[in-house]
Amino acid sequence: MKKYYVNKRAQSNGDHEECRYIPDPANRKYLGEYSSCNNTVRESKKTDSQSNGCKTCSHECHTS
Repeated sequence: MKKYYVNKRAQSNGDHEECRYIPDPANRKYLGEYSSCNNTVRESKKTDSQSNGCKTCSHECHTS
């Protein structure tokens, strides 16, 4: 299980990317421990509908 965080501030395209790398403390929300990024994106979408997997560390859950 890995710990995942989501960026609080949206990127320029409006996405809030979940990430297992630790974003800056002022710009992160802890999502929890998960075995896959699919579950973290689903969890993040409960509060930020435009959530996305991190292009770097969760490439399989990243959508363009």
